[in-house]
Amino acid sequence: MSDVLILAGSNNKNLELAKKFYDELSNNNISSKIIDMTELEFPLYTARAEAGGLPKNLAEQVEAFDKAKGFVFAVPEYNGGVPPVVPNTLAWISRGSKDWRKCFNHKPAAIAAFSGGGGTHALMALRIQLSYIGLNVLGRQV
Repeated sequence: MSDVLILAGSNNKNLELAKKFYDELSNNNISSKIIDMTELEFPLYTARAEAGGLPKNLAEQVEAFDKAKGFVFAVPEYNGGVPPVVPNTLAWISRGSKDWRKCFNHKPAAIAAFSGGGGTHALMALRIQLSYIGLNVLGRQV
């Protein structure tokens, strides 16, 4: 079990940023795990996709989210918003759990971005979505 899940929304600079968080948490004796959401390869979430069956590795990810005590999201900004892999991952996690709120409610989340445009629009949108699903998003962002 990892105390903190570090979720990378791209496999480029934001994965590097996720690794910096991992190193800093490790230096402070905090157990963490990086999840590169681009490697999960969840299909695009739709009711039709769900009717076709849950992704093979979904149960493992739901368990990781459920047991995590907190999160770090490192995401780029795509066209002024959050990259599609992020809400898609959250959608599958919420559909793959019997009580999806346990995965998120009252857990802290830090948000960060490495993006050519600064990432502020993506972070604003991400803050709204994460708060909506029950995470306590930290006031400061990186």
